Amino acid sequence: MWSFGFDATTGATIWATIALVIFIGIAIYFGIHKTIAGMLDDRIKKIETDLAEAEALRAEAKALLDDYARRREEAEKEAEGIVTAAREEAFRLTAEAKASLEAMVARREKSVTDKIAQAEAQAVAEVRARSADLAVEAARVLLEKQVATKGDALVDQAIKDVAAQLN
Repeated sequence: MWSFGFDATTGATIWATIALVIFIGIAIYFGIHKTIAGMLDDRIKKIETDLAEAEALRAEAKALLDDYARRREEAEKEAEGIVTAAREEAFRLTAEAKASLEAMVARREKSVTDKIAQAEAQAVAEVRARSADLAVEAARVLLEKQVATKGDALVDQAIKDVAAQLN
């Protein structure tokens, strides 16, 4: 082999370098670098498209999360308002019932003094039963109309609260 006066290792290195330069020249002549660059560009475009799609999905998910959080807060506020309104209605009905009871007791006291204990007990029982029924019915109707979801649990709890406060 031609060693040009160098030792075998140096000669082999020179021939390997010459072969590499020839290979690179042929690759450049046939445009392999353009093909590789095109493949890399296509891969970059695909990655950019995937990133843009992921960003759009992330933004959409964030918007949905914000919307659901807002709806949940609105539902909680609405439920609190309903419970407060039901309690106020129960208190009002109790006050009205108490006023009616006092008027009924006064009339009965004037007309029948010997049956006062029996009439008072009967009037109290009727008024309490009626006011409890009215309060329970009013709370039930109000809660059924305004709370479509989670309404059963809220209605049951409000009815228990009203019944406990009236008795």
